Amino acid sequence: MFELPVVAKKEARARKPEWLRVKLPSGESYKKVRSVVDEYKLHTICQSGHCPNMGECWGEGTATFMILGNTCTRSCSFCAVKTGRPPEYDIDEPRRVAEAIRLMKVQHAVITSVNRDELKDKGASIWHNTVKEVKNLSPSTTIETLIPDVRANWKALETMINPGQEVVSHNMETVKRLYRKVRPQAKYQRSLDQIKRTKEFGKRTKSGVMLGLGETKEEVFQIMDDLVAHGCDVLTLGQYLQPTKMHIAVAEFVHPDVFAMYKEVGLEKGLDYVESGPLVRSSYHAERHVHPNRK
Repeated sequence: MFELPVVAKKEARARKPEWLRVKLPSGESYKKVRSVVDEYKLHTICQSGHCPNMGECWGEGTATFMILGNTCTRSCSFCAVKTGRPPEYDIDEPRRVAEAIRLMKVQHAVITSVNRDELKDKGASIWHNTVKEVKNLSPSTTIETLIPDVRANWKALETMINPGQEVVSHNMETVKRLYRKVRPQAKYQRSLDQIKRTKEFGKRTKSGVMLGLGETKEEVFQIMDDLVAHGCDVLTLGQYLQPTKMHIAVAEFVHPDVFAMYKEVGLEKGLDYVESGPLVRSSYHAERHVHPNRK
């Protein structure tokens, strides 16, 4: 059986462990990405989600674009994206996203969005048009779409995932027991069903889970089993970091050795690819997730 190191328990606003320290964003590539994002008035989850890897990814010329605005209709207790009543969506946004990707010469693009529960189609038409525009302007660019919960609107799901992207991701975020606390407007089984339907449509499927919210290792193993049973190909595991004092607190800082163990177990359980580490986020090294059997 695996010998696990002692996990660093978090006290109020405790100092982060050494393994969670990152460099501040800098460099010419970072400045170029920021310039394009600002010029085309685009949103990125890198900024809105306070991603710790923004400096690394932008420094390599990549970014995760967030469509349908930057105001979410959900109020998840872990998320830094602002919540409220979103303004009318911008029908020109798909063109601007595609043009930015073309200018940046992005080889693999990741696109995500806020939840737009107030829209009848959950924003599916904008999703569809964005992927189509990117494929038209940059035919060689591969695409991963990190899509929201469509609340079992399977017609909207099909519209979102059929325009030609290579990978479709939907994050479970946490284990079943913590859903009401972490994702109060989501349902564990509904998200699994969405992944299953995406797989049945013929797409390469992906999901992400945050650790350090108080889950047990048995619960992490269980969510891996559930994801495999529902057709998930790729899993990312990363450390939850509290964006502000208003968000749910970190229960523990999970040691890198534990993340390594989870990767090994996930592959043994049948996942095709597992990206697991303290600083891993859904779109981290996403270009590696396109092709089957890459470890």
